[in-house]
Amino acid sequence: MPAHDAPSYSASLTLPAGLPPLRIGINGFGRIGRLALRALWKLREDVALDVVRINDPGGDAATFAHLLEFDSVHGQWSPGAGITSDDESIIIDGQRTAFSSQREIGDTDWSGCDVVIEASGKKKSTEVLNAYLEQGVARVVVSAPVKEAGVLNIVMGVNDHLYDAQTHRIVTAASCTTNCLAPVIKVIQSQFGIRHGSMTTVHDITNTQTILDAPHKDLRRARACGMSLIPTTTGSAKAISAIFPELEGRLNGHAIRVPLANASLTDMVFELDREVTVEEVNQALQTAAKGELSGVLGYETRPLVSIDFRTDSRSSIIDALSTMVVAGTQLKLYAWYDNEWGYANRTAELALKVGLGDLTDPSTQER
Repeated sequence: MPAHDAPSYSASLTLPAGLPPLRIGINGFGRIGRLALRALWKLREDVALDVVRINDPGGDAATFAHLLEFDSVHGQWSPGAGITSDDESIIIDGQRTAFSSQREIGDTDWSGCDVVIEASGKKKSTEVLNAYLEQGVARVVVSAPVKEAGVLNIVMGVNDHLYDAQTHRIVTAASCTTNCLAPVIKVIQSQFGIRHGSMTTVHDITNTQTILDAPHKDLRRARACGMSLIPTTTGSAKAISAIFPELEGRLNGHAIRVPLANASLTDMVFELDREVTVEEVNQALQTAAKGELSGVLGYETRPLVSIDFRTDSRSSIIDALSTMVVAGTQLKLYAWYDNEWGYANRTAELALKVGLGDLTDPSTQER
């Protein structure tokens, strides 16, 4: 169990009576795709929504039904009547969800979806993603950075107010590490001002790494993931400038992949505009965690370790015991995050936000 499982950031969103359920599809049923479905199922307690289609070329419905129910990191999930399958569907608590195994977007029928969560990690250009829109899908939420003008990087709780239904048909939920960084930077930048900074994410292994040594374009990632600390790159610090344009060119960072299955830690160092104290910084972060960033930012004073944050739904949890100030203006912070479950929750909530906007706005309603 997580150290603290806060209420969902979007739990207050409700669908007005009389409208049909929001219809969501998921393309790519790997780590994030499956966990996003779990998160969406939890949101069904507050909002009428249906997951109507899943696609992944990596296996059949029976395989993915099994992986959905049994997860080595997050444990067994068996809602209501449980999870079964047939040749063309995954059946969750009696509800049938169409399943297909196509590689190309256009080879799957997405026309019955209001929103598609693109979680394959491979479809990251608008040229490719437009294939959803051509089938009548209203919105696409990509669970990976899309580095193109016009595609809004949305970090829920930080800049989701910038979403414009008339403009943004394809949006991205950024990355798990950007979602960890952004709430912290929002507080520090607004309260104290950031001159410049750097970060290191101490990040657990992912499916992009190799179990034993094998060729990889990054020769460090070519090495066995369970045997070493592996320095590598991350674009999350630079990506922050898409959320905070005033910090363009003033933040950068690295990643260290570590041989753990889940829960990561971001080490941040900022040079601030003015002198601060540890107590002042921690108070600002705690206030935000209890207030405007509740459910997204956490604040922890207990001496916990990474496993304690497994299946924590928040994007970022401050380790208050580790806050450090050097020479008045240099600030060092640690923030924990479950890079799978926290990010999957934000992705699901973003799909809900853009989808509900369409169902409740007559100017965008075509159903």
